[in-house]
Amino acid sequence: MTSVPTVDDAWLVVPLYNEESVIGDVLALARERFPNVVCVDDGSTDRSAERAAAAGAVVVHHSVNLGQGAALQTGIRYVLEQTDATYIVTFDADGQHQVSDAESMVDLARREDVAIVFGSRFLDERTKPGLLKRVVLKTAVWVTNRSTGLRLTDAHNGLRVIRRDAAEGINLRQDRMAHATEVVDQLGATGLPWREHPVHLLYTEYSKAKGQSLLNSVNILVELIFK
Repeated sequence: MTSVPTVDDAWLVVPLYNEESVIGDVLALARERFPNVVCVDDGSTDRSAERAAAAGAVVVHHSVNLGQGAALQTGIRYVLEQTDATYIVTFDADGQHQVSDAESMVDLARREDVAIVFGSRFLDERTKPGLLKRVVLKTAVWVTNRSTGLRLTDAHNGLRVIRRDAAEGINLRQDRMAHATEVVDQLGATGLPWREHPVHLLYTEYSKAKGQSLLNSVNILVELIFK
């Protein structure tokens, strides 16, 4: 049987905070296709970092919890400074993202020579976020598009492919939903070509429990709209 080649010109960047029950399985699947992974342990109080290292990831540590924006920034800087990777793939630790989607997005970036590929759960019907979450997410799209000048269909999707030259323009300062708008703003400011790609997000009971509450999300949206 002929083996399928792995994606060797990309590194996954995985923010990690108290995911010890799932991170081993998430990384086992991811590393079948993406052998290069850096997990940023963002002050976890469980065995997340140990499980990630055992699964073959490089683990970088924050001594205290700084938030997902800071974890992404640390991971991106690690790849830029310590590797010669062409692409960075931001990838969640909770099992929502599909490795096949990440691989297809890297393929799109190569094939069409684009610098940024944003995953979108709204380009097909596979993802079922629920009515209230859909409303919040669509509002986030409107806010982000208004502030960045881009025309995305899904602004707060954590699955992204970022080419090295685009990643050099990222300097994240925000956290929670705000960092997702900030990264779109900074990537848009590079002026480099971008595309969207349909992705399937899996909303499990685990991922829903770990995710941002709808009320908190609404509060952050209000802050973004009226800032």
